[in-house]
Amino acid sequence: MFRSSLAALLIASVSAPALAAAPAAGAAIASGLVAHRAIYDLELKDASERSGIAGMSGRMVYEFNGSYCEGFTTNFRFVTQIDTGENTRVSDQQTKTFENIKDRKFTFETKSFTDDQLDKEVNGAASDKPNGVTVDLTSPQTKELQLAESRFPTEHMLDVIENAKSGKRFFEARVFDGSDDGDKALATTTVVGKQISPKAGDEADAGNAGAFAKQAFWPVTISYFNENSKTDALPVYRMSFKLYENGITRDLTMDYGDFVLTGKLAKLEMLDKKPETCK
Repeated sequence: MFRSSLAALLIASVSAPALAAAPAAGAAIASGLVAHRAIYDLELKDASERSGIAGMSGRMVYEFNGSYCEGFTTNFRFVTQIDTGENTRVSDQQTKTFENIKDRKFTFETKSFTDDQLDKEVNGAASDKPNGVTVDLTSPQTKELQLAESRFPTEHMLDVIENAKSGKRFFEARVFDGSDDGDKALATTTVVGKQISPKAGDEADAGNAGAFAKQAFWPVTISYFNENSKTDALPVYRMSFKLYENGITRDLTMDYGDFVLTGKLAKLEMLDKKPETCK
């Protein structure tokens, strides 16, 4: 599961927090995730005149590794070439995170570049406390923040999978993923469709899912809202994708409001999974 702040530039559940309430079950679900590197080709699907975007294309690389006991790491890179009609620029966002679900700790580091020049760097760590999530930022400035109880990204992904497996089609959550300036959580709503078995002639990127191309998936849409504005405003970001039970996603649509990108799975590489060594 990933979210990119390209427009500036792709988690405690308000519903039943399955992983927090049942650590053993959470460990079992997390153990089903596969370590992998997925590469997506990006294309512009739609852009409003207000966006100032005449064309956009790029590539996204998402690498997921680790285990429930040792923690999960993600390396995420989002590179796009943006044509404004008057000039072209290259945006490059690089994010590294580490999430320890067992101890409910999360670290994040994001660097954003434009034409190879560093625009912004965000670094910090978050941990779950009895009264919510404490965030210690070291960049762009040093400060400590106290946020409402929130899920971290892998936790939220596991919640989506758990709800999908149990047939729950709609749920809400508050998510902190360290994106933007790393200083806020976002309210989310997730809609999960009925599980679908692939058919011959499915989307072109299905074949690039390798052995998983023949497995059933759920269509999922997650909408992100600024806190306290969810009932009155459009989402700041919406992402739709096909989700496999092992955490792999394909056929992405990323809606930033003023423009929409699609992401087709171009290559999928399975990584060696680290052994479980819970202490």
